[in-house]
Amino acid sequence: MGNSDKYLTFALGKGRLASKTLALFEEIGITCEEMKDKDSRKLIFTNEELKFRFFLAKGPDVPTYVEYGAADIGVVGKDTIMEEDRRNYEVLDLKFGKCRMCVCGPAEAGELLKHHEMIRVATKYPHIAKDYFYNRKLQTVDIIKLNGSIELAPIVGLSDVIVDIVETGSTLRENGLVVLEEICDLSARMIVNQVSMRMESERINKLIKDLKEKL
Repeated sequence: MGNSDKYLTFALGKGRLASKTLALFEEIGITCEEMKDKDSRKLIFTNEELKFRFFLAKGPDVPTYVEYGAADIGVVGKDTIMEEDRRNYEVLDLKFGKCRMCVCGPAEAGELLKHHEMIRVATKYPHIAKDYFYNRKLQTVDIIKLNGSIELAPIVGLSDVIVDIVETGSTLRENGLVVLEEICDLSARMIVNQVSMRMESERINKLIKDLKEKL
């Protein structure tokens, strides 16, 4: 029982994620010409014909907009979904933005991971790091939250290891660090608000089906 004059609202993680998502949407006939205007100062872009609205948000905010129903659908990295841990349905792996969440550090730090020693872990993702060490490895660690250049932490002695996203590993290599353990694979995912999934199931399921055929 969908309401045909209600807009479906999408929150897209800013940057590469948004442009790849929009390119994928275009393949299934969902366009938003307004968003192509690079000089636009608009915050919300609308496709009147399809009754779709789009807005760009910082990655970590996307699951929040979706949980509270300010957006029906969100597209964001799996790392953000895990870190924010919001109540949403994850409905689709969009297969781009592929990378891995790993424990990294100097090669000799590998020993510290084997013996359940109390070590310091620097990361942008304290929630993921805590879950991995406390719940999966059953190792008590001291987690230090940083906002950028995580590779710096073990080099300057702030931490023994880091938990970070690894794409190619070249930044690690340049800084004398290696992947010590893999936590999980990551990629862009589509999430849906729990109420929207019920109220707009027809439109949302059609969208998921159309996207699946392109992936």
